[in-house]
Amino acid sequence: MRLSAITPAILGLVASVNSYSVTYSTETGYFLQDESSTDPSTFDYTAVNFGLINRTYPADRHLKHTHEYTQWERFYHQVQRLNKDSPSSVEYKVLFLGRHGEGYHNAAESYYGTPAWNCYWAELDGNSTTTWKDATLTPAGITQALKAHTFWQKQITDQRIHTPDAYFVSPLTRTLQTANYTFTDLSLPAHATKFNPLIKELFREGISIHTCDHRRSKTYVHNLFPEWRIEKGFSEEDELWNGVTGETSAAQDVRSTTALNEVFFTDEAKKADAFISITSHSGEISSILRVLGHRSFSLSTGAVIPVLVKAEKKGRDSVPVSSTSAAWEVSPHCTEPPVTSVSACVCPSSAVPVTTPLITAI
Repeated sequence: MRLSAITPAILGLVASVNSYSVTYSTETGYFLQDESSTDPSTFDYTAVNFGLINRTYPADRHLKHTHEYTQWERFYHQVQRLNKDSPSSVEYKVLFLGRHGEGYHNAAESYYGTPAWNCYWAELDGNSTTTWKDATLTPAGITQALKAHTFWQKQITDQRIHTPDAYFVSPLTRTLQTANYTFTDLSLPAHATKFNPLIKELFREGISIHTCDHRRSKTYVHNLFPEWRIEKGFSEEDELWNGVTGETSAAQDVRSTTALNEVFFTDEAKKADAFISITSHSGEISSILRVLGHRSFSLSTGAVIPVLVKAEKKGRDSVPVSSTSAAWEVSPHCTEPPVTSVSACVCPSSAVPVTTPLITAI
């Protein structure tokens, strides 16, 4: 089946007669990552309380003995107050955007260099020593996810942070593993929502011709974590990846908007569920931030940033409608290892760049 024939149906981009649009914005002034002075390359979420700024809030006046509350408790109260005082068409949620830990594809890209990776090696399933198709976590990646686990537990114990009311995770293996290492077996307060994530197709990485973006079957995903929920309509095989065309940034932003619409207004969403965890990927988190109007903020592998989001729906209640679909594009690549690739990929003279999938035998 041709990708162009299935993409609009899968992404749910066909508008209904009774539909509404959603406008997203970021509420700044709460987190260091919102500020232009914060350098993403040196940002360590574990050293700065997830980036939460030490400040007072308008909602503090509704609390007695404010000094007895932690910064995170007062911030949660502020978010709850924003929702209470807003019309039904407006919702505020805090999205904890977590990037997966280092995968074998990340290690391979570092080894070969980005130009050579993009134009040849990423189109293979792996090399003689490792596999990176739908890559799993490296030992370093597992350590990064466990670092997040330890920090969440510290925040729960010391800051009495309100843990996520809902969990979403990309269906690619590295994100499934990261979410598992991060959230399983946390010691949660009695009132907290238990970790039982919803596996959501549209939160996967930007879909390129790279085999690391090719997800495995629904059966595999279910067998990996059988107690986790998989969203309705999740196909047995990957219907989005074809090894020939890839998403543009515009196309990915359409997909991210659709996913956010579902999280905020249609996907088991409740206004009271103010804290949301999304375990995803660097490219997809960048896309989400663009949709939210947030400044660009690159996350290192395993890192997490929260963002306070305002969502306002306009129009009649029924089905949220995203922007119209955007075209995908082909990516020429080498059929043999490149000759040079320090700053650009140069294919051997006998290997003219092609736009068809490589034979991926290991």
